[in-house]
Parts: sequence; C-alpha cells; structure tokens
Amino acid sequence: MGLEWSSPGERQPLLFPGGPRSPRVFGRRWLVLLLFSVLAFLQGLVWNSWGPIQISARTAYKFSGLDIALLVLWGPIGFLPCFLFMWLMDNRGLRITVLLTALLMVLGAGLRCVPVEDLAIRRILIHGGQLLNGFAGPTVMNAAPFLSTTWFAPDERATATAIASMLNYLGGACAFLVGPLVVPAPNSTSGLLLYSGSTDAIKDRIEAVMYAEFGIIFVVFAAILAYFPARPPVPPSVAAASRRLSYRTSIFRLLSNLRFLLIVLAYAIPLGFYSGWIGVLDLILTPVHVTQVDAGWVGFWSIVGGCVVGIAVGRFADSIRGVLKPILLLLFSGATLSATWFTLTFLSNVTHLPLTTATLYTSCILIGVFLNGTVPIFFELFVETVYPIPEGIACGVVTFLSNIFMGVLLVFLTMYQMELSWLNWCLTGSCFLSLFFIACFRESYDRLYLDVFVSV
Repeated sequence: MGLEWSSPGERQPLLFPGGPRSPRVFGRRWLVLLLFSVLAFLQGLVWNSWGPIQISARTAYKFSGLDIALLVLWGPIGFLPCFLFMWLMDNRGLRITVLLTALLMVLGAGLRCVPVEDLAIRRILIHGGQLLNGFAGPTVMNAAPFLSTTWFAPDERATATAIASMLNYLGGACAFLVGPLVVPAPNSTSGLLLYSGSTDAIKDRIEAVMYAEFGIIFVVFAAILAYFPARPPVPPSVAAASRRLSYRTSIFRLLSNLRFLLIVLAYAIPLGFYSGWIGVLDLILTPVHVTQVDAGWVGFWSIVGGCVVGIAVGRFADSIRGVLKPILLLLFSGATLSATWFTLTFLSNVTHLPLTTATLYTSCILIGVFLNGTVPIFFELFVETVYPIPEGIACGVVTFLSNIFMGVLLVFLTMYQMELSWLNWCLTGSCFLSLFFIACFRESYDRLYLDVFVSV
C-alpha cells in the first residue's frame, strides 16, 4: 500500500475506535461545506468576470488587449503567496485561513466598485480588485481535501472534496452565463436591453454586476465570521486525528517524491493549459464566427458538465474505494479524444470534419466534462499518495504548479499576440502526455489503509 514512505510513528492515530473519543460526524459539517463552497463559487465568478464580456469591457472602460489578458492573469499571479496560505492553514487552521480569504475577496470586490470618473484610475482599481481576488485562489482551490478530511467520514470524503473543489469551477462557468446575458455587447440588437449598444448602458450593466457581486461576497464573509469552526469537537475518522508531518518536512518530502511529482505533472500540465484556453475561448472561436454569447454558452456548459461529472465520480469513488487511477485513465481518454476532435474541426479543409455550431459545442463541452471531472479525483489521489503530509500543503504545491503553467501560457499570449489556434494543439498534446503519466503511475492508499484497518 505504499506505507514504506512514512514511519509507524507518523501514522499513529491520536484516538481509537470504541474509546471515549471514538470518531463521529456532526450534521453541521454540511453547513461548513456550504459556506466554503459558496465562497469558492464567488471567487471563480469574480476571476472570470471579464473574459466573457471582453468586447463590452473594451468599449466601456477603454480596456486594451493587454488589460483583458492581465485581468485573467491576476488569477495565477495570485498564487505567488500560495506557500504562505499553506503555512497558515497548517499552523493556524481552517477558520483563520478562510476568514482571511473571504476578507481579501470583500476588499477586492469593493475596490472594483469605487465610483471614480477618471477611467485610468478606474482601470487601476479594477486591476487591483482582481489581484486581491486572485490572492483568495490558493485557499479556495487547495483547502477542499483538508476540509473533507477534517469534517467528513471516510465514505464521504471524495464527495465533499468534489463539491468544495468543483464549486470554484462552477463560479467561473456562471461568469460565461451572467456576463453576456446581463451586459450588452456593442451594437447589440437584443430586445432585452433598453439603449442596447450604448456605452453608458454597457458601463451601467457592468457596474450593476460588480455591485451585486460585492454585496453577496460581503454577506458570505459575515456568515463565515459568525460561524465557521476550525474543526469539529471530535475527529470524524482515525486518519483525521493522526499526527502529520511539519510544514518544512512536508515540502522536502513532496519535492523528493518522484511518484508524487509524476502525478503532479499529469494534473498541472493539462489543467493549466485548459484554464488558459478556456479563459480566451471567446477569442479562439471568433475566427469561426462564433458570437460572444455563443462562446459564453460553450464555456458555461463545458464547465458545468465537468462539475456534474466531478461530483458524480467523487460519489462513485466513495462507494467503491481504491479505484482512483482507473477513473483518471477513463476520464483522460475521453478528454484526449474530445480535444483531438475539437482541434481537427478547425482544419475542416483538410480533415473534412463538419465545422458547425453543434460540433463545436459538443467537442468543447466534452473537453470540459472530462478534464474538470478529474480535479476531485486528483486531489484525493494526491492526499492518499503522500499521507501523512497535510492535505493543504500537498494540494497547494499542485495548484501552484498548475497556475504557473497557466500564467506562462497567458504571458506568452500577451507578449507575442500569436494566432490562438495553436492552443488547441497544446491542449490536445497535454492530454496525451498526462494519459501516459497516469498509466505509468503506481497508486497507493495510505490514508485509506489507516481508516480501514486501524478502524476495524
């Protein structure tokens, strides 16, 4: 089971089944999961709020192509202090870390709403707000496995991880829906909007969205401040109460574990490319005459489908334990085939594949379904592979590397302003590469072993 990587002392539980403090779960765990998931949803919504309406934003605030790219890039840049949040989670617990994250989101959302007439200053404030929201990314993307281990029983952990991690992606998906439907495009002929196409009308709608987001984030922050315990009175499992490695030792062991680094690359490369690719999907589809609204729907359903599949496979993994690697192989096979189909569709003159809205919708949505569906399974596999390293530290290293890939990709696009169709080939190649890495990976279930055999 891979237990040779940790010593018996490190795996020794702090409580035993049948004792005076035997493991138990509390109904309030679902409230904690709800508050965290809503916060993660809002962080993703704010991060992706500008990409789907980039044409309207250019008209209202005189954003340049560089501005639009930077507004997306603040997300991965926000992961630069990732190791600080990992340390905070490991040493101060979940409540302090989540409170700080929510406060950063409130400040960021508020900064975007400061009523300044000067467009140059307003653009700076918007960029600053997006950066503060980006700083919240390390917690909402890393803390899901830590929360599920802290509050949920072994047969609920994958499900809780899936819900907490997928809601951030769902927030990004809803940005594809909210932005184009609420904010009119320049010269729009939609009958839903009075004075549609007017610069003032566009600006008013964008500001209405930002004010609404600020209000909702503030309410969630107040709820977390009022009630968000660091941990339950009694741990829900033996593994949750087991001793963990220190922060410094954990980092050293992670970087020296070749199996962990292999599976990290399998996650970071395709998910990093996909995040950058979906962030500029509107621009990728523009040459084939897909409108801003249609591109928004494609992005929305691709991520929503991935969220549904991610939660479903998380529940399946809880029902049939020890099958994380086969699930990943199945999902990445589907992602590779879908990405290949989408890429070859753009070469219809050569491949003779039909280039229609239906084929673009189907292939793009399938990419999101398969790739996003792997996220909670990856997180659970990371934790199982490197246990007893704390969950937040293990997942923090992974998401940090993934955002590096996405950041490098966006910087490259911003600097060279190249034809975006080559991104389709990069995404396809990254899926092929990760499929190979997963096939070569030797899985182990150290945490599951402790819960199953020590609990018996």
